Amino acid sequence: MKNNTISRRRFLGTAAAATLLTSVPFNIITASDFKGKKPKSKVGGVQLGVTTYSYGSMPHNVDDCIQYLLYAGVNSIELRNVAEEDLGIPQVQRPARGVQLSEKERADLAKASEGIREAQRKWRLSLPMERYAEMRSKFNKAGIEVYVAKFAPSAWSDEEIDYAYRAAKVLGSIGITDEMTDANCQRLGKFAEKHKSLAMYHTHGQVADPGFSFDKYLGYSPANMLNLDAGHYYGATGLHPNEVIIKYHDRMRTIHIKDKTGPKHATPNTNKPFGEGETPVADVLLLLKKEKWPIRVDLELEYPIPAGSDAAKEVKKCIDYMRNILA
Repeated sequence: MKNNTISRRRFLGTAAAATLLTSVPFNIITASDFKGKKPKSKVGGVQLGVTTYSYGSMPHNVDDCIQYLLYAGVNSIELRNVAEEDLGIPQVQRPARGVQLSEKERADLAKASEGIREAQRKWRLSLPMERYAEMRSKFNKAGIEVYVAKFAPSAWSDEEIDYAYRAAKVLGSIGITDEMTDANCQRLGKFAEKHKSLAMYHTHGQVADPGFSFDKYLGYSPANMLNLDAGHYYGATGLHPNEVIIKYHDRMRTIHIKDKTGPKHATPNTNKPFGEGETPVADVLLLLKKEKWPIRVDLELEYPIPAGSDAAKEVKKCIDYMRNILA
């Protein structure tokens, strides 16, 4: 397997140049600070992007995400639940991580969640699509394209899935992503066909399950596409993700990228900063550069944030690492 040693050396050579921006507080970075310069993260013909999930450890409403994306110079995103949160969807107030609930507290939380679920349904079905048009305009004015919308609606009512596809269209997205399960792939693709759109499915560790088959899931609908997570694929199987990309490139529009250790490592299937894991990140990027397939690469940041840093700074490091591979 090809390692990323050369790419790491190339990356380190540019790290000093990023120091000035890295030290700037994000609460004073705005689009105006970039003097009209639009972000650009298409390098060597490969469009690099970010899933907004990457900013989950920071304040990340739409305005926040735009600041972070401008800082990283990224012009393409997978827009996650930040979209509905930004527009005011009712939220379940969940206990802090690690808090132990009594049996009564768990029952009360379940009851409250049911009520919130119904409130969310009503909210979605009454939301004017103009709100999404305004959101798209805000991103587009900053030079950022909402390429994919991850509403994860497969468990929603039919009316809510229709809402999700209407919203995705207004945002300018090519389709919707959700998690790859048998039920999701059977259900969502039919709605994608109805709306002349796509249903894309994100992969986790199920790719290592005995008898797992991409063909089964893709076969449910011609609108079904893979959102292969190259890091999860390698971390779970130890196999080269390029094998899947080559075979299914015509059923793929986006790839999630991260660096992980493989299943035989001392700390198997573990998220690492780019260049410290074993995922053949460079091989994936250079394959796409060579073949010129219309497949975008979205960073999904999941490794622990180092002390003194934050998610926005780490995203920029990862994007710069990939820029140097593709340059």
